[in-house]
Amino acid sequence: MRRYRNKLSVKQINSLPPGRHSDGAGLYVMVKPTGTRSWVLINITCGHRREMGLGCVDDVSLAEARERASIARRAFAEGRDPIAERKAEREARRPKPPKPSFGKYADKLIDEIEVGFRNEKHRIQWRSTLATHAKALREKPLDRIDTNDVVAVLRPIWTKIPETASRVRGRIERVLDAARVAGHRSGENPARWKGHLELILPRRRKSMPQHLAALPFNLIADFMRDLGERPATAARALEFTILTAARSGETIGMTWREVDLEQRLWIVPTSRMKAGAEHKVPLSDWACEILEALRPERHDPKALVFPGARGGEMSNMAMAMLLRRMGYDDITVHGFRSAFRDWAGEETDFEHETVEMALAHSVRSKAERAYRRGRALRKRVELMAAWADYCGWLGRSHAHPAHNAVGSQAQANAG
Repeated sequence: MRRYRNKLSVKQINSLPPGRHSDGAGLYVMVKPTGTRSWVLINITCGHRREMGLGCVDDVSLAEARERASIARRAFAEGRDPIAERKAEREARRPKPPKPSFGKYADKLIDEIEVGFRNEKHRIQWRSTLATHAKALREKPLDRIDTNDVVAVLRPIWTKIPETASRVRGRIERVLDAARVAGHRSGENPARWKGHLELILPRRRKSMPQHLAALPFNLIADFMRDLGERPATAARALEFTILTAARSGETIGMTWREVDLEQRLWIVPTSRMKAGAEHKVPLSDWACEILEALRPERHDPKALVFPGARGGEMSNMAMAMLLRRMGYDDITVHGFRSAFRDWAGEETDFEHETVEMALAHSVRSKAERAYRRGRALRKRVELMAAWADYCGWLGRSHAHPAHNAVGSQAQANAG
């Protein structure tokens, strides 16, 4: 059936009553009761009705409306969607809000993901490394960061502090991956190592682990005697950390719920362990004495065993600062784990697996994992007792005054 076109004249358009009036071939003038008039193209393709506005009559002449309708009909006939195309053109012309900066987005991301971090030290490291070593990226929009920017950040520290540099790269990569998922950037991650930065930056050479500065184990008894004279909670925390060969963070976050004095065990939960597995620590007589002196008669299982001076968690620098006050500027708290391992290896016949378990190191081989389920705990009871004896337990006067002083303070705090 023939479709008539060009039915209307300019004179008619100006006097049309409210309603829909056809110019032919799907082009209409829509007149509202208010008098507003607009052009509309109604197209039916494969049974689907589409309405496309072509502008206001006051702004678009009859001839222009017919031309726009002709172009739109041609697009529909070709299988295109002129309505979607016009929308896309408008979106492209619309000013886009600026992308957030790397620094602001990284801070926001850390706020959201830090609940999954193991400890406060991990949270601090995330923030400090990105703020310090990735400072050049902080003000840069996320979608403007490229490989050259990342390399410029990493190259100055890549060989000087390789471990830190590797962590910085990984943290930048995670921030940019999260930004891509959030729609703030697209394409490959410029901080990716495999098949990307590994082709630009030198590979890290494998070397023996670098242990933190440690006190020679043959000096440990004298050190512990000096430490025992100090009444501060940090001194008891350091004493306990040395006797249990623990990491400082494990001691700082320790709660009374983790202590079983009847079984003489400290059970560190999975959530607080570096290896992600529960760790049972046999307690020597000396370690038990420290806990008994600190434990209030009525204590909250969730309360910290070694709280900070102002309540809450002790600073992770408290024990390190104590070492400096004692004149040991060249050793670290973590170094006492090395002293324990050196002593066990050179002065005892305890098996390597027993010592590694005492240090809560990950054990890889099937044989060693089987050993964990066997004699390990019984052997470690003997190991920790021998270590306490070597540290001076047999030669000290028990119920040390410094322990009593801290214990009295704990009782006062509980009251």
